[in-house]
Amino acid sequence: GQMIRLGTNTSDVPVSTATGVRMLVGGGQTYVGFLEAIDGATNHIHIEFYICNPDPIATVIRDRLIAKAREGVTVRFLVDALGSSSLGRRFLRPVREAGVHVAFFHDVKIGRRLRPVTNFRNHRKILVVDGVIGFTGGINVTDDEDERVRDDAYHDIHLRIEGGAVRWLQMVFLEDWAYSTSERMDPDEVPALLPDTPAGGHYLQILCSGPDDPRESIHRMQVAAINAATERVWLTTAYFVPTSAALMSLTLAALRGVDVRVLVPCVSDSRVVTAAARSYFDELIDAGVKVWEYQDRMLHSKTLVVDDTYSFIGTANFDQRSFVLNFEVTALIYGPVMASSLNRQFEIDLRKSMRVQARRKVSPLRRLGDATARLFSPVL
Repeated sequence: GQMIRLGTNTSDVPVSTATGVRMLVGGGQTYVGFLEAIDGATNHIHIEFYICNPDPIATVIRDRLIAKAREGVTVRFLVDALGSSSLGRRFLRPVREAGVHVAFFHDVKIGRRLRPVTNFRNHRKILVVDGVIGFTGGINVTDDEDERVRDDAYHDIHLRIEGGAVRWLQMVFLEDWAYSTSERMDPDEVPALLPDTPAGGHYLQILCSGPDDPRESIHRMQVAAINAATERVWLTTAYFVPTSAALMSLTLAALRGVDVRVLVPCVSDSRVVTAAARSYFDELIDAGVKVWEYQDRMLHSKTLVVDDTYSFIGTANFDQRSFVLNFEVTALIYGPVMASSLNRQFEIDLRKSMRVQARRKVSPLRRLGDATARLFSPVL
């Protein structure tokens, strides 16, 4: 009850139900899910991504959206101006010609190519179809995430939701759309955008946070869940640059005897982030936290499972940038069903990971480098 209240008080979103909740592993499964949902659309399709590259997979999705727009389905397509800066006119012209509404988040029109604004990015990934099917998670629209195309595609997790909870993903989308376009929604559209749906058996909360809201909902909910842990805290994150509160919650849980595991990439796509993360490992390991580095490919998943009670799947990494500086969205699913799916996936991932040992012999220079990277961690 207290967690639900905390979620409601920090992101104004009550607990809601879903008739279906499914974890999707990897771009292949996820894109199939996207296309299936898009093909079934009858009223509207809302898409919001941080990165959408003009790759084959984006082109396939684009062409399905064009077909749907021609059938009379309302399509709104919102991408981050920086994350999707490679989406040029050539890719978008047929989209606009088909009547798809296109918008860029934080479009720094003149300086977009010259002076990208790296903070306050829209890191959210949302697809809503007809207000009844919704997706969110770590996956962007790019061949980098499609293991059917690339052997070294990112390893990532996404979520498909069906039912009432989708309305809260929809609300996040609509707010971002209004913010990016100053477009007013036609009141006649509202019943179709927020349809009445039957109650389902899955309970979840859609948490969103961003620099426009000081309450840091995702950050607080994850720290609170870890503080409530009695058995296990299994965290997977592409970037591990925790706040002092988040770091404290992990070490406290481990010192209490909770099974705390942290899975991070062996090499993240940012060297300074890798160095900063390394500076935290000794502190974690000393407290009894078990740290693994994923060896197989770039790990991009952002999941946290606590006991058999709380499962987080979303766009927010366990880092200061996600908690404070970017616009993020994360689903918190209550109960054992999703927890056991995440636990299973975590165990599969550990088979491709290497345990980090404490106090490795590190050159003083390397230690200085890690410590320096950590100094900058609030802004990484």
